[in-house]
Amino acid sequence: MIFKILGGIVLVLVVLGVLALEVRTTGSYERTFNASNEQVWRVWNDPDSIKQWWGPTGYTAPTIRNDLRVGGTFLWAMKSPKGEMFWNTGVYQEVVPNSRIVSTISFADETGKALPGSKAPVPGRWPDAITVTTEFRESNGKTKVTVKEVGMPLLVMILSRVAWDQQFDKIAGLLGGTTGSLQTPTNTLREAAQNNSRETRQLQK
Repeated sequence: MIFKILGGIVLVLVVLGVLALEVRTTGSYERTFNASNEQVWRVWNDPDSIKQWWGPTGYTAPTIRNDLRVGGTFLWAMKSPKGEMFWNTGVYQEVVPNSRIVSTISFADETGKALPGSKAPVPGRWPDAITVTTEFRESNGKTKVTVKEVGMPLLVMILSRVAWDQQFDKIAGLLGGTTGSLQTPTNTLREAAQNNSRETRQLQK
């Protein structure tokens, strides 16, 4: 009996694993920043700023090319702590300043040539391109950013959410604070560190 139960559990896990690899879904992520639409838009799209926030914690973005206009293309690279390079390219389909961006995004090589989904360097059955819609909505001096990625494999949904939370944290640091963050804002961390340093010096005296 126990072996039948274990066999059933294994079968269910295998089926779920296959579905996670094969099924595509829509990822949706949002964050509200203590900054105006114009400030968030600038940090979001300026190549020098993108270099500071693109990629999860510990990753760097050594190459950022960004032609923000309808029909314009981009080539963004991120480098892992182990030195692995991941390249993404895409085409801007809609650009409404301070309001909305729609683009495709694909994995690419260092020349900017898009790779077919079957050649994606991460697990899952990827399409040749997914569609990313980013909206910016300001209210009472704060700006809510919503990102939707259509067509991503279900398998990477959780990892993508974690990555976006970490990228949002980086953007918040560049803007000087945020609401709705999973982590303490950068300014607060800096102040806490300074307070701890002062307390340490006082104890040493």
